[in-house]
Amino acid sequence: MDSLIAIASAILYALATATIVPGLSQQTKIKAKTVFISAALAIVFHAWLLHGQIHSNAGGQNLSILNVASVVSFITSLVMSFAMFKARLWFLLPVVYGFSIISILASSFLPGTFITHFEGKMGLLIHITIALFAYVTLTIAALYAIQLAWLDYKLKNKKAMAINPNLPPLMKVERQLFNIILLGNGLLTLTLLSGFVFLDDMFARGSAHKSILSFVAWVIYSILLWGHYQKGWRGKKVTWFAIAGATLLTLAYFGSRFVREIILN
Repeated sequence: MDSLIAIASAILYALATATIVPGLSQQTKIKAKTVFISAALAIVFHAWLLHGQIHSNAGGQNLSILNVASVVSFITSLVMSFAMFKARLWFLLPVVYGFSIISILASSFLPGTFITHFEGKMGLLIHITIALFAYVTLTIAALYAIQLAWLDYKLKNKKAMAINPNLPPLMKVERQLFNIILLGNGLLTLTLLSGFVFLDDMFARGSAHKSILSFVAWVIYSILLWGHYQKGWRGKKVTWFAIAGATLLTLAYFGSRFVREIILN
């Protein structure tokens, strides 16, 4: 049953992507309602699939690296799909939906088990939830930064007339980018604070690298925000800072789990 749900969700994400791509390549109008309906159905099936994958029959919650990646892709797809009517996200949505397809198929057809128990550990659950939303928000910021760099490249190379009308204005993307980074860095701050409050030892063996890398990422985002609002930073510097921060968080959240669960099995 889970396999059928996974395939249905992947097909619906692919249908949404296939509706967007011609509009980006041929500069034709994109049917937003068709994209949204396909994506919404895909998200419903995705949520159904995650419920079955995470809630283990043996008790506890299966938070394997593949399941967590699927949760990240689900939240990202959910947020971006509802935002498509307020912002022209057509450049980013195929990337987001593509990641969802990969994560769904991987979590469904590749083995992976990492059982944990949140019963009686509400503080730990709160910490993990905040950390998850911080990571998703700052990952979206990295995608915005890549889009910003691409639009900037088109303008600087005198290709302004060739910019697709389905794409958003450069300055609007920049404003949205820094609003997202502000929100994400705030959530990352809460993640670090909740770690000190709810975790026994954030710098214990096995978890120290997560705390250190997360703190370094927080410093990078804080410097980026200061540089933009106080020094007027923009362009390539902003892109590299945003990508560097997201990369560090990816290493913090998934690095050791990848080695332990995938490489060492």
